[in-house]
Amino acid sequence: MTIQEGLWFPEDAAQAGLQDSRALAAKHSRRNSFRTWDHPSEPMSRVPREWRIQSGLTQPVPDDLVRFVEWFYNQPEARERFRWALRDSLDELLDGQRTGRWAYQHLTKTEKTYLGTAVEVNLTKEFAIDNGADLDWSIAGLDIDCKFSKDLGGWEIPMEMYLCADHGERSGRANHAAVVTWMNDDKSQWAAGIVRITDERLRWKKDRDANGDLVRAYNRDNKRKLSDSAKSEVYWLWGGLQTDLPTNLLRHLIPEERVRILTASLPGRASSGQQRVNRLFREVPDRLIGRQTVLTVGQQDDAPKRARDARKALRPKGIVVLGHQGSHPHIARTLGLPIPIKGEWISTRLVPVPSDDARPKFSLDGQFWARACGRELLDAEPVPAPDLPDDRKIDGQAP
Repeated sequence: MTIQEGLWFPEDAAQAGLQDSRALAAKHSRRNSFRTWDHPSEPMSRVPREWRIQSGLTQPVPDDLVRFVEWFYNQPEARERFRWALRDSLDELLDGQRTGRWAYQHLTKTEKTYLGTAVEVNLTKEFAIDNGADLDWSIAGLDIDCKFSKDLGGWEIPMEMYLCADHGERSGRANHAAVVTWMNDDKSQWAAGIVRITDERLRWKKDRDANGDLVRAYNRDNKRKLSDSAKSEVYWLWGGLQTDLPTNLLRHLIPEERVRILTASLPGRASSGQQRVNRLFREVPDRLIGRQTVLTVGQQDDAPKRARDARKALRPKGIVVLGHQGSHPHIARTLGLPIPIKGEWISTRLVPVPSDDARPKFSLDGQFWARACGRELLDAEPVPAPDLPDDRKIDGQAP
């Protein structure tokens, strides 16, 4: 930089502007470049033997938890909404559209710590839960807190949640209840329970400096975990272990399939978002594919447009991409496929068949179409799939 009498020379200013522009362009390029991630080498969640729970549990509701349990069971579609709040919380942190990440293990240490906060925030919004007087939530007019842990039984309980004379002013004003939540995206598992927190139900340990007497097992933040024996005091909502956390499709693909999708490109060219989305619908037929997956694979805006463009690109290859509008749900139902709702798509390969073919089929402009099977799936020159109308009724026949 040349300075004379406190002034920039014009040519210096222009050069500086050019350098700034190049730096900004390079930064923008890095921000929008697609990044691949390794398959996780460690599991997301740890389930100690003492905290293993079963599905379909039948438990009497403790008298002091009845109002909380009834509140959840009286919420419309509470279980469905709860599991999706957990799914959305993790997806928000993965931020696949910008980062290309598809597994909890890809998060930074700070992001993993924030997951519990995200869960609480999303549950608060989903169920419109009021603020408590002493704790974050008020349910059925009573204070209650929300705790999340990726490890079953790993919830950390602060002093203000329970009575303890030794805590002085930091002691809670009552033994409060807690909603304890957990999920394991590796296995699509989750659970939610309610437990009354007491000093006795939290962990204690032997003090080596006090002749082996039991002392409270605090962590660095003066929080304690539930003792293993407290498991029997937890009332598990909806019968205990749940195995239907909304599927993280990319996490559960065979690694070879995922690699082919995320590195899809034309010969001699770098991978593009639309090419990856096209390959996604080719590689994963007959399964529902959600908006989050499309955004993560494409790492671009507007998932519906990527799906529509994939529909155009794959039709010559005999593949249709069905959505939630027009004739598409009816076609999916007729063909025996899962029915996509808004924000979901499903692809399948079609072949023309005679009217007496036993497979589920539909008719369009006098031609019957069914899902390809067997050797038809290996046909190197498939018949182009029909251009499905958005608003015309299509005749379907089930076997």
